[in-house]
Amino acid sequence: MDIKYRRHSGILMHITSLPSPYGIGDLGRGAYSFAEKVKKAGFDLWQILPLGPTGYGNSPYSPRSSFASNELLLSPEKLFEKGYLKKADIERIPSFRSDKVEFDKVINYKLPLLKKAASEFLKRDGNNERYKDFLEKEKYWLEDYALFMVLYEKYADARWDLWQEEESTREAEAINHIREEKKDEIEIFKALQFLFDEQWMELKSYVNSLGMRIIGDIPIFVGKDSADAWSRPYLFKRDENGHFSKVSGVPPDNFSPTGQLWGNPVYDWAVHEKDHFSWWKERIKRTMEYVDILRIDHFRGFDAYYEIDASAKDASSGVWMASPGKELFEEMRKELGNLNIIAEDLGLLTESVEELRDSNNFPGMKIAHDGFIPKNGSLNGLDDFLPHNYTRNFVAYTGTHDNNTTKGWFENLEQAEKEYVMKYLGCSAEDVPYALSRAVMLSNADYAVLPMQDMLSLGEEARMNFPSTCNDKNWSWRLDESLFDDGIISKFRSLNQMSGRGLSI
Repeated sequence: MDIKYRRHSGILMHITSLPSPYGIGDLGRGAYSFAEKVKKAGFDLWQILPLGPTGYGNSPYSPRSSFASNELLLSPEKLFEKGYLKKADIERIPSFRSDKVEFDKVINYKLPLLKKAASEFLKRDGNNERYKDFLEKEKYWLEDYALFMVLYEKYADARWDLWQEEESTREAEAINHIREEKKDEIEIFKALQFLFDEQWMELKSYVNSLGMRIIGDIPIFVGKDSADAWSRPYLFKRDENGHFSKVSGVPPDNFSPTGQLWGNPVYDWAVHEKDHFSWWKERIKRTMEYVDILRIDHFRGFDAYYEIDASAKDASSGVWMASPGKELFEEMRKELGNLNIIAEDLGLLTESVEELRDSNNFPGMKIAHDGFIPKNGSLNGLDDFLPHNYTRNFVAYTGTHDNNTTKGWFENLEQAEKEYVMKYLGCSAEDVPYALSRAVMLSNADYAVLPMQDMLSLGEEARMNFPSTCNDKNWSWRLDESLFDDGIISKFRSLNQMSGRGLSI
């Protein structure tokens, strides 16, 4: 990475989890306060999850667009400060839970409020040069996304393959009719994206002014029900009828005897190569304007991906297919320069995946929890995921959004495994979250990132995601601001100083 060598540290905390009176974390006061506390604790990185607009299931890894941002993260208070909402608008707030996001309730309350602000913006400032420049700069994706969202609301369902055929297949006459008939609604969604851009860039500028950088995140695949798949179906493998013919997943393993059928359409890489990966360049360029470092989920898919027939009932019959990752990153570097990318290289790795990662000098990832999984029936100190074995060019975590919290993870271990963890860390059971955080921070990895939940020693009730499930527990955890207090800040500032990381040096 194009960064002078020093030891870095960060906190993993998504925007939705921030404190806010509006039912979901946003880009307002809670974000600025959190950033200030991160600095005081001595960290120089704030890692977030993907910022895209979420659909069914609320997963940021299945966004409705690879380019757009989640309108629900807009701060009503900041819109009031700009004059786009009245004071009464931001004072009539339903009673929301403070410990979790109630997504349906938030959408029903907040989206009409944000649309009201966007409408006022268009009346007052819709002709200003900043907005015109934004529309021109983002025209590659913005018109299609706004149109998609209007149709999504028309059908109350993002599954565009269930829309009327002329709209799902984007017949010119039907699309032109919608553009004319729903012109005002389309402009509202464009304005919301501009307002997000303004609020986000203000926050990012503030975070950077504190001496910190933001680590962002994108999934490698797009959702079948996304604006990307609807507006550019030719980028994906299709049959003679235009239907997506192949989908993504992972093969059977010890944890899943039939594999995992993700269902995302897979890329027709020949099409991408033909135009020098222009869609990928636009996607990465757009995202890198919002963040300082980019984590790419399922990085191994750039070397080879697991392809399954769309008609298959499970993933057992899939095959591995080669991806042109080497050519892709060469093309990106020509246009975008140095790429500050973290490779999520977890799971089944091959020498070619490691070569793709290392030849691009992308840091990989190490998850400390995985060092305590018995291999061949036993635990030993040679496991690559144990903190004392990390080498420099990695980002070390206790766990990620897909793991249980460290406290929850430890409580679910067998007794023999618990004893091994405590012996390795030299601590009692109640001290495991901090002791594992300490081991990660003291490791040789250049980067160490701690989930907020582990810093607070929270249990399974604070888990962010349960993979392969879809329920209201996923993605909904919110921070109790009072827990991130002076005691925690002092404790982790000392740990940063001890490990020579972050802003403490």
